[in-house]
This record gives sequence, C-alpha cells and structure tokens, in this order.
Amino acid sequence: MQKIYLDNAATTQPDPRVLEAMNKYLYESFGNPSSIHAYGRETRIAIEESREKIAELINADPGEIYFTSNGTEANNFAIFGIVKTEYKDSGKSRIITTLTEHHCVLDPTYELEKRGYEIILLKPGENGSYNFDELQQHVNDQTSLVSIMHINNETGTINNIADALKNKNGAYLHTDAVQSVGKYKLDVKELKVDAMAGSSHKFHGPKGSAFLYAKSGTPLRPMLFGGSQERNRRGGTENTASIIGMTKALEIAHLEMNDTFNLVSELNNRMAKGIENIDSKGLKINGNTSKSPFVLSLTFLNKYYNCDAESMLIYLDINGIAASNGAACTSGVLNPSHVILAMGSNEADAQGTIRFSFSKYNTIEEIDYTLEVIEKMAKNFRRR
Repeated sequence: MQKIYLDNAATTQPDPRVLEAMNKYLYESFGNPSSIHAYGRETRIAIEESREKIAELINADPGEIYFTSNGTEANNFAIFGIVKTEYKDSGKSRIITTLTEHHCVLDPTYELEKRGYEIILLKPGENGSYNFDELQQHVNDQTSLVSIMHINNETGTINNIADALKNKNGAYLHTDAVQSVGKYKLDVKELKVDAMAGSSHKFHGPKGSAFLYAKSGTPLRPMLFGGSQERNRRGGTENTASIIGMTKALEIAHLEMNDTFNLVSELNNRMAKGIENIDSKGLKINGNTSKSPFVLSLTFLNKYYNCDAESMLIYLDINGIAASNGAACTSGVLNPSHVILAMGSNEADAQGTIRFSFSKYNTIEEIDYTLEVIEKMAKNFRRR
C-alpha cells in the first residue's frame, strides 16, 4: 500500500537542507543570544542575519520583523497589540474581520468582543471571496483594525489584500499570510499591509518558528512580559535553531518558487479533472476560480452521499492517504467547517468536506492513486 501525504496546509515535510542548516545551532552554537560573551554573540549575529534575510524577501526593513513561536502567536500579537494600543491612545474600539478567518484570528476578536470592543464580521460570497466595497462601508473613524487573511487555509481562496481598503480612515490592516508566505512572492509594500504573519512549518521549515511583520510606526504592545527580547515587544529566549531553519526554508522556497508552483498547479488540475470525471454532480470543489493551487477542498454533497468526514478520513487513511477536514488546529474535533458554512453550505454538506493540500514532494502518480481511492470511496458512501 502506498503512503501519501496530502495534508500540507496543516504542516509540511522539512527540507533536508533546512535540517542541515539547523544542526550547528543545536549542537555547536548553542549560546543564549542575550548573553554578551562569544557564545551569545555568535547566535545573536545569526538571528540578526536571519531577520535581515526575511525582511529582504518580503521587502521590509529588518526592524519590522519580530520572531514568534508560531503563526497563532504572530496573529494574536498583531491583533491584541494593535487593538489594545489604539484603544488606549485614541479610544478606537471597532475591529473588522471575516467569517472565514483561521480561529487564531477569529478567537482573539471574540475575546476582545467580551471586553467591550465592537466586532464586525464580513460574510463571503458562495465562492469564498469578499466584497471590499461592503468592507469599506464598515470602516469609520472608530475602526482600529481590519484583519483579512491572504489565502484561506481550507479552500485556497485568495483575497486581494492590496485592494481591501481604498480608504483606511486611520485603520490598520493586518493579514494572516500563513498559507501564502513561501508559496507566493509577497511584497508588504505592494500589499499595503501594516502587519503580516508567516509560519515556518507551512513552507518546509521547522515547527516552533514564525514571524510577524509590523510596519514601522504600527502600534504594538507586548503580549509576553519578563524579557527584553525582540526590542522589548516579545519576551523570551529566541529559538535560534528554528529561526535559522525558517530563514533557510524561506530562501529555498523563493529560489524554487516557480517550479513548485507549476508542479502543484499540475497536481491540483489533474485531481480536479479526475474528481469531475468521477461525479460531476455529487462532488463539488470549493473556492473561487483564482484560488491557490496548493489547496483543494472537496465536498461530497449530502443529496448524493452519506456525509461523514470522520469516516471518510479514516477510509483515506486506511488506504494510505493523509488528508483533513479543515484546519489542523481543530483536529480531533470534527465539527462542520465554519469556512464552508460561512460560504453558504448547509451543515450536512459541510460534514462531507475534505481538504487535500499539496507540496513540492507530491507526484502525479500519487494523485492518480488518490483519485482511484476517491472513486472507490464515492461508491461506498453513495446513497442507495
């Protein structure tokens, strides 16, 4: 039996070159970057070189890059940091985001709502895209933050962030770019964002390392206290090896970006055509026409199939295929996807939604085998 990994939106296989780059900082250069002796200075230099390289790759200044432990922390850092500081400085209390955000954006806004902030949640169209004219109608002089993800982690829908705010009206724009950093060449100036999060393990780097870009002048108060690291904004000893690994992974991703994009586009197109051949009526691919090729969201429509995501995922797993029903952060809790529900699907259809996601390590042969398994699965779950 083949063993095929198609859950790359959850995490990716580390590139061997990344692990090689990390080894030195796990065994030899182990000093605390905050120490003033030679051991500490060596790791401090490596971290600052990493900061410079990541800044270069997204067209930012090194002083605008903050290292965090994961994408969830980076997004929380931006949301709480901007919103709380703005409220203290100007009294602004309105936050605008979307119903299809990752929970690491939605849950912080729900928490802020409990504390008295006004939350506006935008609803997408059926294809997952947003009407930015509607967004603009909600932006007023009380708006402190607008947060819209660049690429949706469940459907691959791409939001045109650069056009999101035609008139910012003093609001700050944040984007969760966890599913696009390392896959697309992002220029923070062209995106017109004030804050952007990226996470290492989504582009073949190690887990435990991420970054937040925060444009110079963006209000940002710390979430963690007790250390002066990251210019007094993110206390805690830096994870040197993982920062080095993340930087190496991002460098490799940029060098191989065109080849990787072409490969996953071919894989996605092949799978989409194969699914259509299996059942053009009962199987639905979610997302807009310009969605990211790294993600394919497939819904078994309840009218034709007995929808049970857990059983479907087990069936795939038994046949050697790793997939998911949505964000990895909700694994083990197979509730209907809030993203699919927000796009207008009923709960029964949402229960039959599976996410496949691709990387540079996947092959045409793997896709062909997966289609064979999906065809068998469709027969097994078909309503009689």
